[in-house]
Amino acid sequence: MTATTLLQRDSISVSDFRCSAGPDDTPFVERHRCHSISYVRKGSFGCRSLGRSFELVAGSILVGHPGDEYVCTHDHVCGDECLSFFLGPELVQTIGDRAEIWQIGCVPPLPELMVLGELAQAAAEGRSDVGLDEVGQVLASRFVEVVSGRAGEPVTAKARDRRRAVEAALWIDAHSHWKIDLEHAAGQADISPFHFLRLFSSVLGVTPHQYLVRSRLRHAARLLADDDISVTDVAYDVGFGDLSNFVRTFHRAAGVSPLRFRQASRGDRKIFQDRLARH
Repeated sequence: MTATTLLQRDSISVSDFRCSAGPDDTPFVERHRCHSISYVRKGSFGCRSLGRSFELVAGSILVGHPGDEYVCTHDHVCGDECLSFFLGPELVQTIGDRAEIWQIGCVPPLPELMVLGELAQAAAEGRSDVGLDEVGQVLASRFVEVVSGRAGEPVTAKARDRRRAVEAALWIDAHSHWKIDLEHAAGQADISPFHFLRLFSSVLGVTPHQYLVRSRLRHAARLLADDDISVTDVAYDVGFGDLSNFVRTFHRAAGVSPLRFRQASRGDRKIFQDRLARH
């Protein structure tokens, strides 16, 4: 088993697990250390917990309850890969902490959870501008809704709440070159990360991380059009910590690379004409 920590926050942590165990490997007892949901993205494994047995395949979710013991087996298939979300007490209390929900053991492949699991995987791989901490909290909340059969309360944003969301967006835009995460932004609004995510998304139509990425792209486009600094310096100046991630994200937004965008801003209109012609 190899484990890679992808995100570590007070409200939520995310790890990538890859297991190569097979039918000949001896299973052993493990214990859940906190509330958790693990999205199976590949492979299969069995699980025994609280006197029940489950078989999990791609799209299933293993559910963890603090202190409960479980045993994973690989009687049928060798290996599996999971994206696991470990939830802080405050988040669990907010979305629902009833023991019967968290001691369910596992959830079968359900479309309303699988699509969020795949979005989380895309976020983990940098293929989405949704934050991994954001989609993790949404997935956890949706899991509770599905298992409990109760829909979450709709967001009702009063004037004060709308002001909070707008002020948070202005703060994010002004500090988009900083390393900002959901908890950091929520702290500026003085509300919990989960409620901040719901409020911000409801009022402004995008998640805080989406707005952060798009602010960085907007600042990058301005620098590429107005200044002569290198593409690498543009990437780091606006807050991207990785050049390849900046180039990939900018290309996804603009349809051309940062360098080609700069050339277009200097008069090479043929770049965008060619792109439009392809569509």
